[in-house]
Amino acid sequence: MPGQLLELHVENFRSLRDVTIPLGPVTVLVGANGVGKSNVLKVFDLLADIIRTDLEPALETRGGFDEVAFWGGPKPPSTLRIRLKGTWTINSSPNAPDEYDLKVRRYSAPSPKGHDRYRLTRSESFQFKRTKGRGRRITVSGERATVIDTRPSSELEDSSEFGIQRFSSGLSTLPRLASTEGGFEVGMVADRLSSFRVFDVDVDAARQPSRLNRDYAYLSSNADNLAVFLNFLSEDSDLWERLLDDARSVLPQLKDIQFEAVGGPAAQTAVQLVERGLRRPTPLADASYGTVRLLGLLALLYDPAPPALTCIEEIDHGLHPQALNLIVNRLREASALTQFIVATHSPALTDRLLPDEIVICERDDEGASLIPAISTGDLRAIVEESGDLPLGELWFSGVLGGDLTGDEL
Repeated sequence: MPGQLLELHVENFRSLRDVTIPLGPVTVLVGANGVGKSNVLKVFDLLADIIRTDLEPALETRGGFDEVAFWGGPKPPSTLRIRLKGTWTINSSPNAPDEYDLKVRRYSAPSPKGHDRYRLTRSESFQFKRTKGRGRRITVSGERATVIDTRPSSELEDSSEFGIQRFSSGLSTLPRLASTEGGFEVGMVADRLSSFRVFDVDVDAARQPSRLNRDYAYLSSNADNLAVFLNFLSEDSDLWERLLDDARSVLPQLKDIQFEAVGGPAAQTAVQLVERGLRRPTPLADASYGTVRLLGLLALLYDPAPPALTCIEEIDHGLHPQALNLIVNRLREASALTQFIVATHSPALTDRLLPDEIVICERDDEGASLIPAISTGDLRAIVEESGDLPLGELWFSGVLGGDLTGDEL
């Protein structure tokens, strides 16, 4: 896959008081309700919003700093931090990754009337390699941005400075820099983060016909344009036949999927399911909840041009257990084009995963998420000690709790 997130570090964002999460092509967050799985996804949602609207508006739409900062512990935090490592730019590698670090600090400042009021300040840094032996670091603090060319230790560093608005984000403004100043590399980071998508099928919306003048080549985050996107996928006969075979393997009564033009003030298309034993097609509007969920997920997993990062909430919701093997296999195949972060609390789905693919999530007594609650190395050791019992069975039994090790089996 071209470009990949390698690690996410978060401090004081919602329940994520201090977590560092390794990320692979497929990362599945496994945990009970309320342990913070969705908050991991919301980190990327915030970053994408910062790129689209800038830092202050992104925080304001979420209720401000106090609403997004960690609520647990004896006193409110004064800083929020998000740090990413990845291989986005041309010369990066897992051993020499690109890095992006954002810190937002809340501080009190006296008002003209003598009352304390709170203000925010931010600092950012970008670090990436340019050519062999050379790197570049861009730092943003206050109203100054500094571009530093880092060279081998025997050479001096070159640097330049320029002004930037006090609370403006480098993610939203620095891509406008000239390529000689690092704008191209920052733009690559921003472009990948802004394409982030949290996917969660809205079954009622996905059942409805889709307008043909919508962006038919892009599946919306809630699949409300499912009909027109499936119609788009059907134009590739090989891809479409594979998708149909997958759908038939889970829905044995399904023979075909057809599309019907819907009249009215705007041209629309609707999905119809051709099923064995029925003398007429079944409109998707009348299909079962699980059928619509399955088709939405298959459409996502067969997307030929997905965003750089795809997150899926409760991927197994509404699916028959016999669909889970298929979904996990297609996730792995689709990760050649997009990186996945998936949330689940299903032991049946977890049973089908490998130790390197799962991150166990828990929460402590002060409301802080423990992610991962157990390291991948300890996870492998527990699986080996257990005689290769399925991961979902081990997790559901409590063996994969954060304070357990393989010696406690």
